[in-house]
Amino acid sequence: MNISREKIVSHTADPYPAWPPGQRYGAAIEPGGLIDLPAARAWFRRLDQAREAGLYTFALPLAGQSGRPTAYGDRDLISFSTYGYLALNGHPKIVGAVHDAVDRFGSTTGGVRLLTGTTELHRQTESALAAWLGTDDTVLYNSGYDANLAAISSLFGQADVAFVDERAHRSLLDGCQLAGVRVRRFRHGDAEHLDELLAEHRAHRGRKVVIVDGVYSMDGDQASLKELVNLKARYGAFLLVDESHALGVLGTGGRGTCAEQRVDIQEIDIITSSLAKAFPSVGGLVAGSNPLTTYLRHRSAPFMFSSASAPANTAAILATLDVLVSEPEHLERLHRNSAELSELVRRVIGTPHEVASPIVPVILGDEARAYTWARILLDDGIYASAVPAPAVPAGQSRLRLCATAAHTSQDFALLEDGLRHCLALESAPEQLLSFMQDVTPPPLATTSGDVVAGYEAAA
Repeated sequence: MNISREKIVSHTADPYPAWPPGQRYGAAIEPGGLIDLPAARAWFRRLDQAREAGLYTFALPLAGQSGRPTAYGDRDLISFSTYGYLALNGHPKIVGAVHDAVDRFGSTTGGVRLLTGTTELHRQTESALAAWLGTDDTVLYNSGYDANLAAISSLFGQADVAFVDERAHRSLLDGCQLAGVRVRRFRHGDAEHLDELLAEHRAHRGRKVVIVDGVYSMDGDQASLKELVNLKARYGAFLLVDESHALGVLGTGGRGTCAEQRVDIQEIDIITSSLAKAFPSVGGLVAGSNPLTTYLRHRSAPFMFSSASAPANTAAILATLDVLVSEPEHLERLHRNSAELSELVRRVIGTPHEVASPIVPVILGDEARAYTWARILLDDGIYASAVPAPAVPAGQSRLRLCATAAHTSQDFALLEDGLRHCLALESAPEQLLSFMQDVTPPPLATTSGDVVAGYEAAA
């Protein structure tokens, strides 16, 4: 597959058409102006360096459905970084349910859930999700981010302490900040360290909550729920598990980390999740007891003061549950392909990876190196996301690869060839330099040397 370099080079130089072509973003920061902030200057410097080197591959405006096959312009791409794990985007049952919902309810609800925004479809979907998960009830939100903000800020406050895995999703930390709780971070997946921190706060008079991801979005590993349940019981803490990358992915029928690890979901005080990953929709949920969900409907700001989720999105969630139950082959293919992707990365890169989820990171270390690998793969017809700090720890920039139920043996062969191409260029500095010169945008070509030099130093 040979993707047009000219179009990609144009995007990497000028990804946001509102800007004049070739303008440095950093040059637009006016001293004393609104964006005259250290964080903004640092970010714009990073963006301009990536643009100057032709390595800005973020936010490609796709020309087709988001999923395993997609397109940029008039060219096909195979995505290995999509969240659409079950490859259900465009599934006829789900699309049909969306059309029916729009025909019946229209394109919006015209209000917040507590007032005029609740439809029969919302209630049906919340009840179906609860029955599927095995909880009393669920509350729908417009995103998983909203769900985390809602749950944490409504239940905890300044007198409380949150014990948060150091690699927990940003929305969980933002929820803690909004709540005003004291945050103690424990080493990733380290139950002994969490035990030590909980012991230090044994006499704390406020409430304690342990916060983890069921599956960590950048590493693909799972939280050890049995250990966490034991610890929270020992120290009188509560437990929140974000299942965004587990629902529809792990366990019997895709019911998540609890089902995968055979932990009674009733042992988890608060379940949150996005419904925009394996579920081809936009939304989020909090699941738990009747008292919890009823309280959130009358206390959480994202439920009370934000418009209700659109009928189309809600219908897509409900229809996905039907597909999960009636068509288990999607989940079976996902599990096979997750194992295939893990083995491929082990074989080519040499890094062992336990098959805990469809997420398989290729940790490259240096930011410029991750950008370069993503750019090489894009030339080879593969869309793979480079992930730098602060989304991952400094020095652990990576490609975050994801398997889907739709990936084929030909797709995996293409990816293997692409990864080997990256390694081959690294072992031939002159060829790598030639490639980078070819993809450097002409308007900014005179200043690409800093990034090229930075890459060579890292490599």
